[in-house]
Amino acid sequence: MLFPTLTFGLFFLLVFSVTWAARGSNEWRKILLLLASWIFYGAWDWRFVALLIASAFLNWGAARLIERVDTGEDDEEGGTRKAIMLAGVVANLLILGLFKYYDFFLEQLGAILAGLGFARDMPLMQIVLPVGVSFFTFQGMSYLIDVYKRRIPAESLLDITLLMSFFPHLVAGPIVRGSDLLPQFRRTPELTRDMAAMGLVLIVWGLFKKAVVASEISTGLVDPVFFDPASHTAIDLVAAAYGYAVQIYCDFSAYSDMAIGIAALLGYRFPLNFDQPYRAASLQEFWRRWHISLSSWLRDYLYIDALGGNRKGFARQCVNLLATMALGGLWHGAKWTFVIWGGLHGGVLALERIWDRHRPEGAPRLPKLLGVILTFHIVVLGWIFFRAESFAQAMAFLGGLIGCGMAGAELVVTPLAVALILLGMSFHFAPGDLGQRLALKLRWLPVPALGLLVAITIMMIDAMRFEGVAPFIYYQF
Repeated sequence: MLFPTLTFGLFFLLVFSVTWAARGSNEWRKILLLLASWIFYGAWDWRFVALLIASAFLNWGAARLIERVDTGEDDEEGGTRKAIMLAGVVANLLILGLFKYYDFFLEQLGAILAGLGFARDMPLMQIVLPVGVSFFTFQGMSYLIDVYKRRIPAESLLDITLLMSFFPHLVAGPIVRGSDLLPQFRRTPELTRDMAAMGLVLIVWGLFKKAVVASEISTGLVDPVFFDPASHTAIDLVAAAYGYAVQIYCDFSAYSDMAIGIAALLGYRFPLNFDQPYRAASLQEFWRRWHISLSSWLRDYLYIDALGGNRKGFARQCVNLLATMALGGLWHGAKWTFVIWGGLHGGVLALERIWDRHRPEGAPRLPKLLGVILTFHIVVLGWIFFRAESFAQAMAFLGGLIGCGMAGAELVVTPLAVALILLGMSFHFAPGDLGQRLALKLRWLPVPALGLLVAITIMMIDAMRFEGVAPFIYYQF
């Protein structure tokens, strides 16, 4: 069930009406939201609702055991508690690994054996990838680790199941941590005029970015050029590289905006997930602005908790950065192009630390504008590997850029595509609080007038877009 569709619109209107009618009982309201979330997920494939429920049971049970175990030790390194936490984390990783990486790793093993002269038929399973499995397993792991670290208490089965199943963030994030959402589940939510106005603004804004900007750039430019980069001119290749940078930002930030807006209309607050990332003057700043829920997860739970961060010396810090980003790339999918994308980011992050540490005394700092331009083009280079279906396709794309592409080929890029790319980039230079300002103005409108304005705006956006709605890019992760 896609957000920008009539089906989802009717589904949400029903959920909105029923859950607010049941606000007298917070427990019943959460049960209704949980059932609605399972219906939302089951609309894709009912078989995997059982996986979602089993994952919630796993993390709820492990957290309860962690909290109940008395090791007689005051620190967080109690052996039994740690063993339970690690077992729970491993179980989550096994779920993720089975569905997402089983065939990938067997294919790599088969290739290695074939290279050594021991070719074998590998037992590939062609497993269907459950939508959102990367997101809800990461949520489960962060909850377990936070309970183990005594950052949060273990919660009820209902609250944990709703945390992992809540439909606004279920299939493509943001990765909402238990510390952010579980305290909200304990109290009966309220829908203020500010939350309603901001929620509607975010939904409409996200719909525009997805249905108009991202979809048109994708179908009109990016998809045909990346399908066969060797048959396009350098102009098309450059435009497609910039176009994909705008497409993935508009596509993914649109989902996050809509998820935050939908949650707000139900009375819950999600954290910000994007903050004009292409304004970043360094890659470190970029990751403070891009997919904030994932970057902070990787920082807190992988880079710091698992690998040690910068606690084991500078050389180890650089290795940890590279490993964290390479694994972050692999999180996105079972392809070497994702690992290369993550490794590129990790390598540049390490180089930034090396430069900051060993910059000659008196050497001038890079001007901010030049830093923004340089960082953006490093990110665009990485996006080529991220978007390419294979390493060979990525190299063909880069080879076309270096060799000026195929001479005489008909141009794919259009004035409309260029205009949308420029429009998408302009979003980064608008005031960061523009949405809040607009919401403050709209909050004073009578509810019927606000509803009519939103309906008219959505119809205008619908009239501008092409037939059908492509799935969000991050659905595949």
